[in-house]
Amino acid sequence: MPEITKPLIPERKKLLGLDHLRAFAITIVFLYHYQIFGHPDWEQRIFGFGWTGVDLFFVLSGFLIAGQLFDRIKKEKSISFSDFFLKRFFRIIPAYLTILLLYFFFPFLRENEQMAPLWRYLSFTLNFGLDLKKTGTFTHSWSLCIEEQFYLLLPLTILLLNYFKVGKKAIYLIAAIFLTCFITRILIWNSTIKPVLNSNDLGAIWHENIYYPTYCRLDGLLIGVAIAGLFTFYPEVKRRLNNYSNWLLLTGITCLIASYFICEVNTGFNATVYGFSLIAFSYGLILMAVVSPLNVIYNIKSAITSQLATLSYSIYLTHKMMIHLTQHFFENMGIDKNSNLMLLLCVVSSLVGALLLRNTVEKPALKIRDKILNSINNKDTAVLST
Repeated sequence: MPEITKPLIPERKKLLGLDHLRAFAITIVFLYHYQIFGHPDWEQRIFGFGWTGVDLFFVLSGFLIAGQLFDRIKKEKSISFSDFFLKRFFRIIPAYLTILLLYFFFPFLRENEQMAPLWRYLSFTLNFGLDLKKTGTFTHSWSLCIEEQFYLLLPLTILLLNYFKVGKKAIYLIAAIFLTCFITRILIWNSTIKPVLNSNDLGAIWHENIYYPTYCRLDGLLIGVAIAGLFTFYPEVKRRLNNYSNWLLLTGITCLIASYFICEVNTGFNATVYGFSLIAFSYGLILMAVVSPLNVIYNIKSAITSQLATLSYSIYLTHKMMIHLTQHFFENMGIDKNSNLMLLLCVVSSLVGALLLRNTVEKPALKIRDKILNSINNKDTAVLST
C-alpha cells in the first residue's frame, strides 16, 4: 500500500519551537555558570550538565545562518556579503563591545581579577590557548569567538562550493569536517590529556586543549548546517520527517539522556571523543522536531520563553557580571551567598541587566542596521530601475 502522509500545516513565520529551545539553552547555561559562584548544593547536582546549552546554541546558529544562505541559493539569488556581515555585525558586536569595555575600564565588575589581553577579545581568538589558571574574566566569550569565526568562514565556503557547482556533494565536506573534529579530539586526548589524568591541573588543561578550541567544537554548528541543507534542498525528506516529529523529539531527548551518562566525567575518553558529537546529534533531532508544524509543542505559546529567547544574548553577555555584583552587594547585607534567596536575587538582577543592555544597546544597534540595509537596498533598486 502507498504511504499515507498527513497534510502539512502551513508553517508559522516565527517558529515558536526555536524560542523554547533558546530559552532552555540560556537557562541551563546560566544555572551551570552559577556554580562558579556561591550556590545551593541542589543546584550543582541538577545543572551540572548545563554546559551543553552552548552546544544547543551552536546547533541553532548553524541551522539559522546556513538556512538563510541556502534559501538564497535555492532561489538562485546571489549571496550579498555586505548584507550578511552588516546583519551579523550589528547583531553581535555593539552589545559585545559594551560589556567588554565595561570589564576593561571598571575592574570591580570582573567576576575574577584575571583578564586576558584586550586584543584576544577584540580579535575573537580567546578560545585558543585559554588557560583558566591565568584568565578568569569574560571567559564565556569563547563561544562567541567560535560563532564569529563560523560567520566569517561559512558564507565564503558556500560561495566557493556554489562557484564550483559542488551541489549536493557538499554533504561530504560536512561529513569530512565532522570526522576531522572527531579524530582531532582522539589525538589531543591521547597526547595531552591522558598523561595528566591524575594532575590537579587536569580541568584547566582539558578545557584549554579540548573544550575551547574551534577545531574540537564544530559538531553542533555542522549539525545545524546539515539540517538547514536537508530542509532546504530535500523538501520531500523534510515532509516525511514532519510526520514523525514527535518520535524525533522523543529520540532526541533519549539520546540527550544517554549523553548525560557518557559525559558524567567530561575529561574521560568517551566524553571527550563521543560526547560532543552525541550531544550535537541529540539537539539536532530535537531541533528538527520542534520546527515541524505537526510537533506537539509547535503551537505552544509562552510569554516567558519568548522573552527569555529575546534576551538570551544579553543574558549570556551580562550574567556573570551581574551575579558577581549581586552576590558581593547582598552578602555584605548578611544574605548567605549559597542560599536560595541569593540565587533568586541573582536571577532577577541578571534579567534586569539583560533588559538594560537590550534596550540601550541591542535595539538601537538593530535600528541602525535596518536603516543602513534599507538605504543600500533602495540604492540598488534605484540603479536597477534606471
